[in-house]
Amino acid sequence: MSLETAPSVCPHDCPSACPLDVERLDPSTIGRLRGAAMPYTEGVICAKVARYAERVHNPDRILTPLKRMGAKGSGVFAPIGWDEALDTIADKFRQAAAQHGPEAVWPYFYAGTMGLVQRGGTNRLRRAMGYSNQAQTICATIGGAGWQAGVGARRGVDPREMVDSDLIVIWGGNPAATQVHLMGLISQARKARGAKLVVVDPYRTPTAEKADQHLMLKPGTDGALACAVMHVLFRDGYADRDYMARYTQDADRLEAHVATRGPAWASTITGLSVAEIETFAALYGRTKRAFLRLGYGMTRSRNGAVNLHAVSCLPAITGAWAHPGGGAVQSLSGAFVLDRTVMDALDIPEPKVRILDMCEIGPVLTGDATALKNGPPVTAMIIQNSNPANVAPETGLVWQGFAREDLFLAVHEQVMTTTAKFADIVLPATTFLEHADLYTSYGHTFLQAAKPVIAPLGEARSNHWVVAQLAQRLGAHHASFEMEEWALVDACLTASNLPGADALHAMRWLDCAPSFEQAHFTDGFGHGGFFRFAPQWGEPAMPALPDHWDVVEAASDDHPFRLITPPSRHFLNTSFNETPSSRKQAGRPTALIHHDDAARLGIAAGQRVRLGNRRGSVLLHAQPTDGIARGVVAVEGVWANEDFLEGIGINRLIGSQPVAPAGGGAFHDSAVWLKGEEE
Repeated sequence: MSLETAPSVCPHDCPSACPLDVERLDPSTIGRLRGAAMPYTEGVICAKVARYAERVHNPDRILTPLKRMGAKGSGVFAPIGWDEALDTIADKFRQAAAQHGPEAVWPYFYAGTMGLVQRGGTNRLRRAMGYSNQAQTICATIGGAGWQAGVGARRGVDPREMVDSDLIVIWGGNPAATQVHLMGLISQARKARGAKLVVVDPYRTPTAEKADQHLMLKPGTDGALACAVMHVLFRDGYADRDYMARYTQDADRLEAHVATRGPAWASTITGLSVAEIETFAALYGRTKRAFLRLGYGMTRSRNGAVNLHAVSCLPAITGAWAHPGGGAVQSLSGAFVLDRTVMDALDIPEPKVRILDMCEIGPVLTGDATALKNGPPVTAMIIQNSNPANVAPETGLVWQGFAREDLFLAVHEQVMTTTAKFADIVLPATTFLEHADLYTSYGHTFLQAAKPVIAPLGEARSNHWVVAQLAQRLGAHHASFEMEEWALVDACLTASNLPGADALHAMRWLDCAPSFEQAHFTDGFGHGGFFRFAPQWGEPAMPALPDHWDVVEAASDDHPFRLITPPSRHFLNTSFNETPSSRKQAGRPTALIHHDDAARLGIAAGQRVRLGNRRGSVLLHAQPTDGIARGVVAVEGVWANEDFLEGIGINRLIGSQPVAPAGGGAFHDSAVWLKGEEE
C-alpha cells in the first residue's frame, strides 16, 4: 500500500523555498520529505530537509509551556498551563509599559520561518501596542543597500536563465551548500553551452571546487577586485558605450576614477595575482552572456554595501543586461507584489517609536545609550523565530543582557535553544508542518501556500495563535487578531488580485516572474531609468564611486588573522544543529587555516586552538588546508554554544556595531589572534 503524502513548503531562510511532498504516517506523524517537481527546484531538496522527521519528532521538542525555576540560563523549568503562561507575559508587558513606557517592551523576531503569516506576527502586536520597533538587519540589509544603490529595484535576472549563459560568476556565495538548485542550472549551462564557472570566495568551498577559476581573495576586498575588472573593461575596449549612454549615469566619472585602480593596485589589496585578475577581467569582458550571482558573503563586512555595489556595476559597463543569460541577480523578492495590509496590520498607523537594531541586542540589553536611541531600558521581550543568544553578534554581551534580573523574557520555540534557557516563560511552537502559511522566495519567483500536514504535537501552538491570544489579554484590536491563519492568507491573496488561498493551494505554485524587459531592465533601472555608478548613500563617509573602502577590522600584529564565519551545508543558522544526522555529518566546530600559517604557529591537524580578540575567545579544533587565503580563518556553521569546548560559540568574536548605510552584522569582518593549546 502506498504511503499517503501531503503538500507543503519548506519555510527556512534559504533562497529556494522548496515545494515538498510529505509522507504522513498518521495524523500526528510524518515520514520522509521529498521535493515536488516545480520548475526551478525540479523535485530536488537538501538532505537536511529530507530528514525533517528528525526535527519534528525530536525527543527534545518542547511540548508544553514552561516556567523558569532555576537561575537564568540554567535551563531548569517546570511545566505550566497556557493560560498561566500567557497571563504572565501580558502582566509583565503591562508592568514594563507602566514603569518605563510601551517602548520598554521589545518584540524580537526573524527568519526561523519565512512564512508571511507566522514570521512577523509579533510586529502586528508591536504596531497595535506602541512597543519598540526592530530593524531587521541581521542578514540581508547590507546586501540590499548595495544592490539598491545602483540598480534601484529588488529584482534581477531569473536564475533559470543560467541555461542560456556562457559565463556564470558566483561572487560571495556557496550554492552547493546554500542553494543546491543553482548547481543543477550551472551544470546544464556547462553541458549545453560550454559555460565557464568562476567563483569569488576567500576559501575553497564545495562550489569553488567545481569552478574553472577560483579567485581566492582576502575578505572585504571585493570592491578592489571589481574596480580592477572595471579598469580592464574600459582599458581594453570591453565597455559598451552605447549601452552606458542609454542606461547609466556618471560613466565618464567612473572611467576616470578606475583608471588609477588597475590589477596591480588591486593585487596588493586582494592577495590575488595580477595575472588572475587580468584573466578574469578579459573573460568577463568578452562574454556578453555573463551571469553574475551575487551572494551575501561579500556583504557581511563593514564595507559590504560598497563591495556589492561595485560588483553590480560590471554588467552595466559591458551591457550584459541586454542579453539572454546575461546580467545579475542578488534577490528576487521584488517579484512578489502582495497587499499585506491586513496580514501585517499596516492599516494601524505606525507609532512614533524608536527602532532598535536587532544586531545590537547585546548593547541594547546591557544599557548602551546609543543602541537604546537614548530611550528607556528594554525590560520585557518576546522572541519568536530567532535564537540571538547563539546567532547575534557579541555573544558575551547578549548573555550578559539576558541574565539581567529586571528583564522579563518569553521565548516561543520548538527546542531548548540557548536563548530559551534564559527565558522566564518558554512557549512550545509548532513546526511548519503543523500550521498554515504563505510563502514567497528571494531565489525564485514562485508563490506558494501550505496547510498543516499533521496536528500540532503536544501543546504546541503557532506564532499567530500566540500573538492573537496576547492581543486579547493586552486589549489590542485589529482584524488580523480575530482571523484564522488560512483566512489571513486568503485575504492577502484576494487583495492582491491573485487566486485565493484554496485555489493557490490546489495549484501548488504560481509563477510571478517579471517580463524579460523588467528582469533585464531594458525598460530602465529603478533610479529614474538609470543605473547609478555614483550611489547616493546618504552617508558622507562612504565612497562617491566604486572603490576599496578601507574600514574593515584590519589584521594587525596583535590580531594577525581575519575571521569569516560562512554557513555549513548541514545547518541553516542554528536550525538542524540539534538533529543527529546533521550533527554527525558536520563533525565538530573547526577552524580552517592555511597550511603555511599552521606550520608557522606549530599547529597540527585536530589540535585545540584558541581564537580571540578584545570581545573574548573561543576554543575549538584546527584543520590546516591549502584551500583558504593566507591570514584568513574560517569557522563554518552556527554550532550550538555547547558544542564549543568552553560552551560559548564563534559569534562571541563578532562585533555588533551597525554597518553603513542601513545597519547589519559584519559576520565576516573580525580581526583575531590564534594560538595552539595542549589537551
